[in-house]
Amino acid sequence: MKILIINGPNLNMLGSREPEIYGSRSFESYLAELRELLEGDEIDYRQSNHEGDIIDWLQDADADGIILNAGAYTHTSLAIADAIASITIPVIEVHISNTAAREPIRHTSLISPVCRGSITGFGLKSYFLAAQAIILG
Repeated sequence: MKILIINGPNLNMLGSREPEIYGSRSFESYLAELRELLEGDEIDYRQSNHEGDIIDWLQDADADGIILNAGAYTHTSLAIADAIASITIPVIEVHISNTAAREPIRHTSLISPVCRGSITGFGLKSYFLAAQAIILG
């Protein structure tokens, strides 16, 4: 399986950004572990703080499934939602924290309605769970 992981704004700061919410581990160190867990599957990883990059990656993706943590764009970007709706590759929405247990602005996701499913609140393990959902179909 070919899986594309796209992380949105501020996720490049994992490990140092609000460790009480997001943990103290960088995504790069977790990615190495994830690749070991998913040995035999191809994992492509991208991160950007720019909405247009995320849209381009969604539209140009060559993968069996996409794991998307759109960060704060989850709650604000109709453009990312439209990009997801325009492709046939299944997209799994992921969040490290439980967004429903956070500030009210984080309770609404503009991308959930166009994603195959959502996994939130399991820390970095949310990515592994999303990969399993893609692999198992």
